[in-house]
Amino acid sequence: MKIIVGHSNMDLDCIGSMVLAHYLFPDHVPVRSHLVQPAARNLMNLYADRLDFLGTGDLKGRTVERVVVVDTRSEDRISEILPFVDLGSAEIEVFDHHPPGGRDLTSGTLHECSYGANASQLCRILAGNGIGLDPEDATIALTGIYADTGNFTHSNVCRQDFDAAAFLLEQGASLKLVKDFLVPLKDHGQVVLFHEVLAALENRTIRGHAVQTCYMELEEDSQGLGAVVERVFEVENGEILLGVFFFKPKKKALIIGRNATSDVRLNEILADFGGGGHAQAASATVRTEDGRELYDRFLGYLERALRPAATAWDIMTEEVEVLGQEDSLLDASLFFERTLHTGAPVVDGEGKLAGIITLRDILKGRKAGQMKSPVRAYMSRNVVTAAPDSTVREIDDLLFRHNIGHLPIVVDRKVVGIVTRTDYLEFKHNERRKKDQLLKDLGARIPSDLPEPVRPGISDLPGRPA
Repeated sequence: MKIIVGHSNMDLDCIGSMVLAHYLFPDHVPVRSHLVQPAARNLMNLYADRLDFLGTGDLKGRTVERVVVVDTRSEDRISEILPFVDLGSAEIEVFDHHPPGGRDLTSGTLHECSYGANASQLCRILAGNGIGLDPEDATIALTGIYADTGNFTHSNVCRQDFDAAAFLLEQGASLKLVKDFLVPLKDHGQVVLFHEVLAALENRTIRGHAVQTCYMELEEDSQGLGAVVERVFEVENGEILLGVFFFKPKKKALIIGRNATSDVRLNEILADFGGGGHAQAASATVRTEDGRELYDRFLGYLERALRPAATAWDIMTEEVEVLGQEDSLLDASLFFERTLHTGAPVVDGEGKLAGIITLRDILKGRKAGQMKSPVRAYMSRNVVTAAPDSTVREIDDLLFRHNIGHLPIVVDRKVVGIVTRTDYLEFKHNERRKKDQLLKDLGARIPSDLPEPVRPGISDLPGRPA
C-alpha cells in the first residue's frame, strides 16, 4: 500500500498539498488526520465526496511500503500513522516548506522550499510537467495558498506563490469559493473566543518589542484557536502576539504565536517547548498541571529568548551634515547640490535642533525670489524627532504616519543622527538578505537558488521514470 499524509490538525494548505500530491502519485491513497482545523473542516465537508480520504484506522492490518508526506517534515506531526507504518522499512518522500526542526524525518527524499505555501511547491512541479487539474481540485489548492500566505501578505511570500496561484486560476479555480472558505470565524464559539481574547490581551515591551500576550483557561479543547489568534492579530495590527490557553481537564496548554517582525523567529522560540511552525506563525502543546505557572515561566523565557529589537542606533547615519538657521537659501541649495541630499536638519547658534529644510522649501523661496533669505524663514519648525533607542517599528510609524523623509535622532535637542526613508528601506532589504542567508545555513533552498525558468518535473523526482 502507498499513502499520502499531511500533518496532524490539518489546515487548508495541508489538504491542498495532499490533493496536488495525488496528481503526482495517483497510485497513492490520501490518509487524513482525525484532527482538522475548522476552516479546513468546512472545505472537507463541502467536498466530502471528492476528498474521500482514508482514516488512520483504515491502515490497520495493511502493509505500507511507501509514504509521501506533505506540509511537514516532523515525525511528531505524523504520529497518528506511526502505529500502522514502519518508517524504518517504508520508502519516504517529503514535500515541505517549513524550516528544519528537532525531530525531523531522517530517511527518504526531501523536497524543500521557503515559499509562503507548501502547495506552491507542488503546483510548480505539476505546471512544469504540463499536468492539468480538475477545477474543484484547483480551488482546494488555491484556498490553501491564500490561507497560508495570509492572502499574499506574509513576509515569506515569494514570486512562486503568485505563479502557483496563476497556474491554479488557469485550471479553473474559483476565487468566489476561495473567498467563502476563508471567511474568518464562522463558528459561533470562535466569535465568542475572539472577543474574550481581545479582552484578555496584555501589552508589554520585551527587549524593545511590542508584545501582546494573553492567558485563558478553557474547559474544552478548541481546534479553532489558531484562527481566533490570527484574527486578533490582524485586528490589533501589532508586532508580536502570544496566547497561552490552558485546558485543565486535560492538563495541557496550547501556546499560539503570531509575529510581524524580522527580528523574531517564533518557530525557534516555541521549538524549546516542543512546538514548531514558521517564523511568523508557530504553536506548541505543553503538558502541565498549572497553566498560570507555565504562563509566568513563558514570559520569563521571552525576556531571555527574544532578540533585542533593532533601534535607531542600528540604522541611522551618525555623521549628520547640518545647516545653520542664518545660512541663506542659496547656501542651502548649493549644499544639497553638493551632498545630493533632499533635506537636512537646521541648528541654532548653540548647535541645537531648530528646524528642518527640504528641497521643496527651497523651491518655494526660489519661486518667491527670496534665495538670499535665511533658512529660518522657510524651514519647518515643528520637527518630528526620535530618540536613539527608538525601535525600527516606532521609526516606521513616525516616517509614514507623518509622511516625512527625514527623521532627526536627538539627545537633549542635539542631533546625533538621522534616519531617512532610504536608510529604513535599506535596513529592510538587509533583513531580507539575512533571512535568506539563515535559510541557506539551515540547508533550505530560497527562491533565488532555484533555476528559472527551468522547472523540476516528475522525471526529476527520485524514483520516477523519465
